[in-house]
Amino acid sequence: MNAAGAVAAGAPFALALLIGAAVLAATGFSPLDVYRLMLVEGFGGERRIAATLTAATPLLLTGLAAAVSFRAGAFNVGVEGCFFLGGLVAAVAGGRLAAPSWLIIPAALVLAAVIGALWMALPALLRTRLAVDEVVTTLMLNFIAIGIASWLVNGPLLARGSANSATPPILPAAELPRLLPPGALSAGFVLSLVLIALYGLWGPLTVGGFRSRMVGRNARFSRAVGIEPGGVVFSAMIASGALGGLAGGVHALGLVHRFVAGFSPGYGFTGVAIALLARNSALGVALVAILFGALSSAGANIQLFSDVPIEIVQILQGAVMIFAVAQFRGRRA
Repeated sequence: MNAAGAVAAGAPFALALLIGAAVLAATGFSPLDVYRLMLVEGFGGERRIAATLTAATPLLLTGLAAAVSFRAGAFNVGVEGCFFLGGLVAAVAGGRLAAPSWLIIPAALVLAAVIGALWMALPALLRTRLAVDEVVTTLMLNFIAIGIASWLVNGPLLARGSANSATPPILPAAELPRLLPPGALSAGFVLSLVLIALYGLWGPLTVGGFRSRMVGRNARFSRAVGIEPGGVVFSAMIASGALGGLAGGVHALGLVHRFVAGFSPGYGFTGVAIALLARNSALGVALVAILFGALSSAGANIQLFSDVPIEIVQILQGAVMIFAVAQFRGRRA
């Protein structure tokens, strides 16, 4: 991400902070004091940084999932559905898989990625074969995926004796190793960074990365020079779905240790904003995801030390998303 891209990515955050400051001032809070407290709670010490990185872990992967499809010109907003299904499959596999202990985590994560890829196959086919708008199909499939997951976790997969909508806990062997115990930061964070680094290398150094960038910028020109846009877009959407499913699997095995109703507070949709702000760059996805993780972690903590409502963080996140999409639409116009 160059300097101009960094400025463009930072603009939505700056505007969101201004809106948040206006809301805080109107409700009797000092914007500077609140923002200072949020900064301390997000990055003030090892424990707080670990909490921020824990909150950022699923966002790193959902942001990457969105960036992969956006790069190829496919506006996939179905990562949320893949996240739900991937988390459900990983939680069930982590609790029931009859395999050697060293194999349970890789197998559960692979299954999560596979279900995400399969879930994205239909909208990918509709986009590439019938020119059906992927925004509509992927958005609608989110509701179907969440509905299926909700039915399963309240029915055949409900833990016995549980009053809550949850699957049984995963096996201890299926839990991702913790990096800074007793904190919740898991090896899923390292896996996320590795995948983002591979994406950063794939883009400029491989033929596939070049084709994806060409198709995303100008599909007609790509076809004229011998690159078939349909295959590139299809592959990008499948990869995006796999990453979305993997994100859910990492969240289930690394933090929740089961699948519960309300498994995601919107990680897939936040990933869309992250990819837009990052302009699909690997470094941008990592930085923006960590910023969103800091917002989430700090927002939960400041209620312990002040009477600032958690809704102010939701206002900030929503404003960032609105301005990110507005930026994207402005560039496309």
